Amino acid sequence: MKIKFKKIDVTLNNPLPNYATEHASGMDITSSSKAEIHIKPQTTELIPTNLILEIPTGYEAQIRPRSGLAIKHNIGIINSPGTIDADYRGELKILLTNFGKENFTVKFGERIAQMVICKVEKAELEETKELSETHRNEGGFGHTGK
Repeated sequence: MKIKFKKIDVTLNNPLPNYATEHASGMDITSSSKAEIHIKPQTTELIPTNLILEIPTGYEAQIRPRSGLAIKHNIGIINSPGTIDADYRGELKILLTNFGKENFTVKFGERIAQMVICKVEKAELEETKELSETHRNEGGFGHTGK
């Protein structure tokens, strides 16, 4: 599958999304901000990527946190996974959140998220007065015990 993209500023030499290993499911996404972005504890910043994507109809791009940033710096994505719809043609920006107690600095070209391309199924909702019974039924949060 091919995903078309364009750079907003062609003079920026920010790394393009890429798979770090042969069997990686997510492409690394990098910051394109020339200025360092400082994320204070318990705050969220919108990080530019300098990319506009053309995702095929029937697919979405899911934006997910990087595990290394999460474990080392408590950095995540507040709306994870974020969804980039097939008809969106604005700049891909990443909502990075500092869940930690220390300031975190994002530098140009730094890997800040990963993008996974996923198939999307359209559902047709049908209103009804009755639904089938299951063993679980209305059992919710923690209903199975420890």
